[in-house]
Amino acid sequence: MTSPDPLAPRLPSPLQEVRDSRFERRGLRLLLKRDDLLHPHLVGNKWRKLVPNIAAAGGRPLVTFGGAYSNHLRATAAAGRLLGLPTTGVVRGQELAGRPLNPSLARCAADGMRLHFVDRSTYRRKTEPEILAEVLRAAGAEGAYVVPEGGSNAEAVRGCRALGAELRGRAEVVAVACGTGGTLAGLAAGLAAGERALGIPVLKGGFLEADIEGLQERAFGARTGHWSLDDRFHCGGYARTTPELEAFARDFEQRHGLAVERLYVAKLLYGLAALAGEGAFARGSAIAAVVTGRPFPEPAAAAPER
Repeated sequence: MTSPDPLAPRLPSPLQEVRDSRFERRGLRLLLKRDDLLHPHLVGNKWRKLVPNIAAAGGRPLVTFGGAYSNHLRATAAAGRLLGLPTTGVVRGQELAGRPLNPSLARCAADGMRLHFVDRSTYRRKTEPEILAEVLRAAGAEGAYVVPEGGSNAEAVRGCRALGAELRGRAEVVAVACGTGGTLAGLAAGLAAGERALGIPVLKGGFLEADIEGLQERAFGARTGHWSLDDRFHCGGYARTTPELEAFARDFEQRHGLAVERLYVAKLLYGLAALAGEGAFARGSAIAAVVTGRPFPEPAAAAPER
């Protein structure tokens, strides 16, 4: 029976074991937490972070922020279309006159999102109250509910705690790729005592630990759960790649028949394989990798059965 709620998810998302010699030779099991199958349009952690914010918005229009290839912008635009809710996306960087939108932003526009471009210096200051107020005024989004970049705030972190709860008792280590850190902040809080959350940042800079601590303090009052970061696998920064990462992703796809999203998931799996090779995990451990996205544009067949 089809749910009348257009945002109804497939919960819990599947947990799939894959046989991979790079892990097996180290006595490890690799599990894939298929959050990419949660919802056909709000994929993975985007559903977990956005739905609590939509509830907090109470029917108000949504405004949010992201770069030109932001998965978060696409998910917010899709949610707006499904709910009949106006959305505005504040995009980092100048719009190039006469140039078509890239496929990601074109999808946002097709879903009804109003796009407002700001220069990078203004974008960096978007959390300052005066700058935010001016951006909202210029975007025609005054009075809208503001969802932060990446969707990461206290509401989102509490929403992601359920991800950890779904994985209790299933793995000694649960790993996730990190952009703004909200998913890791909630995931770690949901795991059982003795289980560890590992974050693989996809941006360089080394600033994320303080951000995650701040998110947990706002959501739970203190740093919560056993978690850590390994920032060696960003491959140069967001949306950057290397020949080694691309070769790894193609190889993983061929071995396991799973399309690997490059911005987040490829770096996560690449990092885990490298860590396994270094002996970073105790023999006999199960390692769960959270698959937070799928390649864009998504194939029509990727939507789960409802």
